[in-house]
Amino acid sequence: MTDFALTLSDIRARGLGPVSIALVPGEIAGLVGPAGAGKTRLLRVAAGVRRPNTGDLRVWGMSIAEPAARLLVGYASEGAAFPHALTVQELLLYYARLHCARSNGGGRSPRSLAREALEIAGLAAARELRVEALGRADLHRLNLAQAALGGRRVLLLDELLSGLDAFARRDLRGRIARLAAEGVAVLITSRDPAALERLAARVLVMRDGRIVRAGPLASLLEERVLEVILDAPPPEPPPGFRVTAAGIEAPLAGRTVEAALALCRAHRLPVRATRVRVKSLEEVVLETHPSLTSLDFP
Repeated sequence: MTDFALTLSDIRARGLGPVSIALVPGEIAGLVGPAGAGKTRLLRVAAGVRRPNTGDLRVWGMSIAEPAARLLVGYASEGAAFPHALTVQELLLYYARLHCARSNGGGRSPRSLAREALEIAGLAAARELRVEALGRADLHRLNLAQAALGGRRVLLLDELLSGLDAFARRDLRGRIARLAAEGVAVLITSRDPAALERLAARVLVMRDGRIVRAGPLASLLEERVLEVILDAPPPEPPPGFRVTAAGIEAPLAGRTVEAALALCRAHRLPVRATRVRVKSLEEVVLETHPSLTSLDFP
């Protein structure tokens, strides 16, 4: 048995690649980058919705072309459209019947699968509501429910945390984390890097259809940044510093605070105050997209 829940090897498609990713069971990996970076295209390929031109895609060691592999993958697309006239329970029963027909039953009834999906997504209280009556947060929960239905072991979640208030976002993060704790591998995208800082253990940064930076979230965020507040903007920042609204700043990157401040004194800068902070995930993403500003992210 393979050690990986999902592997993409040298995947190439229109506007995408080459991309290689491997997820282990129980891992939550975040795919970040601005609109147009290729995140949705990559998830559609991983879900088997779109065929790559070249490369190999496997789910628990099986080719994504095999029906058994497709049954293990759940895909929640951004802005998924559901029939408005159906109730939440009716919609999930429809998906559950499809799943049972494709899996020859699997020993579970459609009603039991739908009931489990309602519990996973926190929609039990809304099961009799029509889809048209659902608020944004419950629509996101419904999207998670249909993706997770049937005991899927790989979840591909496209912008599932986007556009939600802090309470709904925290609730969904907790539900995704519980699925991962049960061994489900999760690949989740976000245009807003901050949405994944309390969820993903590993982050993949995309640009122009490729992964340009990747690593454990803790290691990407371990770099410290020295902020220097000045009484007046400098005519030119010292080497390694950049000008900010309040003064200048620079990654410490192995040097001490004292050494960085000595450089400021050597340039006779009017230092009013300093502080050291940890780099945010948004900054990590922006570093890979030098032409962007924070305004490019919602």
